[in-house]
Amino acid sequence: MKARNMRASFLIAAVVVVSTSTAFAQTAPGPLHALTLDDRPKYAPGFRHLDFVNPDAPKGGTVRLHSIGSFDSFNPFIIKGDAAAGIANVFETLMTPTPDDSLTEYGVIAESVEVADDLSWAIYTLRPEARFHDGSPVTADDVVFSLNILREKGQPFYRFYYANVSKAEVLSPRRVKFSFSGPPNRELPQIVGQVNVLSKKWWSTRDFSKTSLEPPMGSGPYRVKTFEPGRHVTYERVGDWWGKDLPVNRGRYNFDEIRYDFYRDQVVALEAFKAGQYDYRLESSSKDWATGYDFPAQRAGKVKTVMRPHSNPSGMQGFVFNIRRERFRDPRVRRALSLAFDFEWSNRQLFYGQYTRTTSYFENSELAAKGLPDAAELKILEPLRGRIPNEVFTRPYQPPETDGSGNIRRNLRAAQRLLKQAGWRIVNNRLVDGSGKPFEIEFLLVSPAFERVVIPLTRNLKRLGIDGRVRTVDSAQYQNRLRSFDFDMIIGTFGQSRSPGNEQRDYWSAASADREGGRNLVGIKDPVIDAMVENIVAARTRKDLVTATRALDRVLLWSHFVIPQWHIRSYRMAWWDKFGIPDKNPPYGPGFWSWWIDPKKERALGGGGNP
Repeated sequence: MKARNMRASFLIAAVVVVSTSTAFAQTAPGPLHALTLDDRPKYAPGFRHLDFVNPDAPKGGTVRLHSIGSFDSFNPFIIKGDAAAGIANVFETLMTPTPDDSLTEYGVIAESVEVADDLSWAIYTLRPEARFHDGSPVTADDVVFSLNILREKGQPFYRFYYANVSKAEVLSPRRVKFSFSGPPNRELPQIVGQVNVLSKKWWSTRDFSKTSLEPPMGSGPYRVKTFEPGRHVTYERVGDWWGKDLPVNRGRYNFDEIRYDFYRDQVVALEAFKAGQYDYRLESSSKDWATGYDFPAQRAGKVKTVMRPHSNPSGMQGFVFNIRRERFRDPRVRRALSLAFDFEWSNRQLFYGQYTRTTSYFENSELAAKGLPDAAELKILEPLRGRIPNEVFTRPYQPPETDGSGNIRRNLRAAQRLLKQAGWRIVNNRLVDGSGKPFEIEFLLVSPAFERVVIPLTRNLKRLGIDGRVRTVDSAQYQNRLRSFDFDMIIGTFGQSRSPGNEQRDYWSAASADREGGRNLVGIKDPVIDAMVENIVAARTRKDLVTATRALDRVLLWSHFVIPQWHIRSYRMAWWDKFGIPDKNPPYGPGFWSWWIDPKKERALGGGGNP
């Protein structure tokens, strides 16, 4: 969601989560302050501030954060370049969800919204006080310009995401109308509410399709202050920001400056945190969480470490097959390779037992398929018999299991049988196809931390006669290869939230499979899956959405497009004790942007965390 949980450095990621939060927005006569898929918005018209913030939080101070890799651009909307972490803070949208109400969007640039009863259009009225950083007003013309340029020159995702927006037109300087095509879709009014509004005047003299290190014009809470390409960037809070007193913003965005330092890898970044080079960290490594946080400042109480439960769907993380490669097109081959991954051993030996095996693309939510299909799902699935895996009807999906001892001989024997059925044979201890070509896999990685996960898998693959190799590259090369789908297997994620929608087209549809920069990483081109995605997009009720999503989940799982990995239902958070923190935590995010610098705590560190 664009709840700005750390205000994602890539706005494209922020847009995805918003989209999945708004499939059933309610319509009503007259202008609305919010659109929701729930019974009603959590916050009624006229609310003063969000429940989890301190509305009187002091402003001031500098927070230092980190990012892995490098950056060469302040344009996060195009396929070229690596956008700077934190750049999302510069821009603003018409509406936004909140970390405590992810099923609702509340007005930001938009003062109100009207939605047609038949869902054929939505009209947004802009706030008269909305301003870009140069003081110029945000107008309906800027909104129309933004939608059009994102579709024409932005990342491929935008063309998919806004495909059913047939027209955007200016009704008056503060009113913009969006018209929609296709069947009624309750998601579309919110989708257009997520458009990042850009300054038409500013961009009209610049090439939107190119990377640029010119600080961009935005209307958000921060702007670029200083930077050194690839090394660091500092954002300053806009003191007279027009949106600072909006109910969704009061008590948030409290830091005067936000500095991001860029590190080569997570090993270096963790050591920098321990040395006080930056202030806050969300830990992604189970090993580091278990072994890396016992250091003097932490023992002295200067650094806090907390595992904070959350209610977010976990989505799917896994080893992703590129089925554009001939050797991965047979599902029996993909299933065989999944038998070579010993999660139970990895969890015990590598992850300190912190993870749970993922068994759904919509893990940790009611959308996950469980047991056998119910009657409602069967209405979708029965007409597809013979075109989808038969196991969808006969077996609940469960990834291969082991006893955790490292002895997976039984699984490997089953894998050998599947590979033989698929036409592979062993010659001189190597697995070869009918023409004698050996089975080889390159695992493309961007983080050395995952090498310890992949290498045990390659050892098991070797026992099947498969040559598995690990190649770790820098972030720029990794992104370039992903954009052109130049990989055998990667470790990929498919983020989800509580209500899937149009973004599923980008994940699974044939139209996205060969579009450079698209997120159909697997390369799926299946009209059945295309139709199942459209069932999700067109769902009219929450019940229909849950049914359609579970049905798709079953087909994706039994197609073995990925080898599922693991998930955790908590944020692993560490910070130098310089912050004031509200008493209440939001359920759908860390809530970091409601924190503030506490001068007394900062002084008490005695230089720790502030070298």
